[in-house]
Amino acid sequence: MSVMVARKKVVRKWEKLPGRNTFCCDGRIMMARQKGIFYLTLFLILGTCALFFAFECRYLAVQLSPAIPVFAAVLFLFAMATLLRTSFSDPGVIPRALPDEAAFIEMEIEATNGTVPQGQRPPPRIKNFQINNQIVKLKYCYTCKIFRPPRASHCSICDNCVERFDHHCPWVGNCVGKRNYRYFYLFILSLSLLTIYIFTFNIVYVALKSLKIGFLNTLKETPGSCSQSLTVLTVLEVLICFFTLWSVVGLTGFHTFLVALNQTTNEDIKGSWTGKNRVQNPYSHGNIVKNCCEVLCGPLPPSVLDRRGILQQEESTAQEGPCPRGPSTQGPPATQGPGQAEESHSVLSPQVPVPSLSDAEMPEEKQRTPGELPVSSPDAGRAEH
Repeated sequence: MSVMVARKKVVRKWEKLPGRNTFCCDGRIMMARQKGIFYLTLFLILGTCALFFAFECRYLAVQLSPAIPVFAAVLFLFAMATLLRTSFSDPGVIPRALPDEAAFIEMEIEATNGTVPQGQRPPPRIKNFQINNQIVKLKYCYTCKIFRPPRASHCSICDNCVERFDHHCPWVGNCVGKRNYRYFYLFILSLSLLTIYIFTFNIVYVALKSLKIGFLNTLKETPGSCSQSLTVLTVLEVLICFFTLWSVVGLTGFHTFLVALNQTTNEDIKGSWTGKNRVQNPYSHGNIVKNCCEVLCGPLPPSVLDRRGILQQEESTAQEGPCPRGPSTQGPPATQGPGQAEESHSVLSPQVPVPSLSDAEMPEEKQRTPGELPVSSPDAGRAEH
C-alpha cells in the first residue's frame, strides 16, 4: 500500500531570482552569464605576470634590488583581489516588485493619469523627486514593475535594475554599480600601475642586457635559456604591456575625471548634467575632495537581495510498503462495512475527522459483552501507530 509522505526541500532565494545572472558557491558569488571576456582578462593578467616573475624579475633582483619582485607581487595581488571583488559581488541589484506591489503601483498610475482614450499614447510614467533643491525624474521600469531610484538604470544584459548604475563591463564579467564601483576603480588603477611597472622594468632589463652583450644579442637571449621560444614569449610580454598601457591608463583617467565630478558613465553618455536648461548635477558637492571621499570612502550599503535566504517547498512522495495495523484493525471481516471504509480513508487523509461508532452502531462481531475489555477506537489505533 502506498502512503503519501510530505518532505520539506530547502530552496535558497537565489535559485528563484529573475534576471540573467549566474550564481556559484550557494549564492555567494554573483556574476553575469557572459563570462568569456572575464576569463580572457584573467589569462592576460596571469600570463603576463607569470612571464615577468619567471624571467625578468630574477635578473633584476640580482642586478638592481630584491625589492623589485616584492613590489610587483604586491601590485599583482591587489589587482587580483579588487578584480575578483568586483566580479563576484552584487553591484546593487534592485529587487523586482511582487505581484501585489505591482498591482498597487498600476492602480496608482491609472488613478493619476486617468483613462486614456483608445488610440492615444498614454503619458510617460514619471515621478518627480527633489534632491538638493533640484528636481530629478524617477522613471518607471516596465520589466521590474517599479519606479527606479535616482541614478538607477536597467541593464539589458543582466536584465536587472542596478542602483547608481555606471555601466556593464564584460572585462570583469559583471555590472558596475553602487556596491562595487569603488573596487572597479581600484582595480583599473592598480592594473595601470602594474602595467606601467612591468613595461618599465622590461625596458630596464633590455637596457642592462644591451650594455653587456649588445641589443641584437639581447633579443635572442633570455635569462637562464637561449631558446628561441622563450625569446618570443618575452617579446609577447612587451607587446601585451604596450597595448594594455594605452587602454587601461586611459580608462583610469576617464573614471578619475568622473569620480572628481561625482558622475557615472551612464550619466556622462546621456549628457544628464551637461548644464543644458540650467540642469546641474545635484549629487556633486562642488569640491573634488568631497566627491572622491563620497564615491570611494563612503559607507557601502548592504545587498537587498537576500540571496541566501531560505524558501521551503514541500514535496509529496509516495512510499510503497505494508501498512501497519493498530489494535482496532486486527481480524478484519471478509466484507468492508461503512465504518471500515471511513477508517481506511482516514489513513491517507489524517486531517479528515472520523466519527466514533457507538456500541449499537458497531458491527455484530465487534459489540462487546459487559465483562469484556473495551477495544480502542480507530483514532486511538492510528495515534498509537
